[in-house]
This record gives sequence, structure tokens and C-alpha cells, in this order.
Amino acid sequence: MTKDILRDLMGFSGRVTRIYLSDFTDDELLIRPMPEMNHVAWQLGHLICSEHSMMTRIGCAMPELPAGFAEKYTDKTSRSDDPAQFTTKAEYLSLWDTMRTATLAALDSTPQSELAKPTPESMHRYATTVAALFRHVGAHELMHVGQYVAIRRKLGKPVLI
Repeated sequence: MTKDILRDLMGFSGRVTRIYLSDFTDDELLIRPMPEMNHVAWQLGHLICSEHSMMTRIGCAMPELPAGFAEKYTDKTSRSDDPAQFTTKAEYLSLWDTMRTATLAALDSTPQSELAKPTPESMHRYATTVAALFRHVGAHELMHVGQYVAIRRKLGKPVLI
């Protein structure tokens, strides 16, 4: 039951993200909702890197990120608007699908009894147990969706959900 709920949250957040980004062009990924907020391109890379990092930190086998990818999505690089520093929507979504498939496989292979185990202490501010970490993967994605909605409104795109 717990795994079903976690799987459902990750699936729901992924569907919402894809709906909101469905009509975004690659250029629109670089629009900031407000001057100090991150654009979607950086946020997608950040989410991919975060999911990869969180899962590997609890011992899950994850696919390798492309060479140099993680270095492009740090706090320091979040201020960049240079299109050459980022990739296409299709490439982000493909890589994210790869990561999410691995995360779901990790969830499936985690024994129910392991879900209550604590995460490393450095993760406790957002997830104190393995189950909470899997929940955070889906919730983290949804936390960023609000910014996508702001960009949609800024661009005059239709309400989708």
C-alpha cells in the first residue's frame, strides 16, 4: 500500500509537469517567472540531478548522468540565461524519464521493512526515512510546478488543469 501511494505521487507529479510544459518551446524554458526566480531549463536539470543524488545517497543504483551535466545545475549556475549552457526540452524529459524509471525500480526493489529506515542525517531536513525520501521525489517536482504556471500566465498560455 505504501509503495502504491508513493508510486502514484511520482506518477501524478510527472503528469502535471508534462501537461504544463507540453506547449513550451525550448526558448520558453529560459524565461524567468520573475527576475530572481529560476527558469524552467535550470529547474529541470536541478530536479534530474536532485533525484539522482537523493537515490544514490540511500544506495540505489541510478543511471549515470551525462558528463558535466550536474555541474550545470548548481546554485551558481542558476543565474545563467545563456542558451548554450542548457539543453532541449526533449532531452530534459528523456533524461528525467530515465531517472524516474530507475527511481521507481528502486522503490519496487526496496523491501517494505526498509522504508522505515532513516535516511542519512544530512537529508533529515526534507526526509527522515526512506519512504519520506521517495515521497519527497514526487513532492519536490510539484514544488517547482507553481513556477511553471507563473511562466504560462506571463506568456499568455491557456489554463490546462
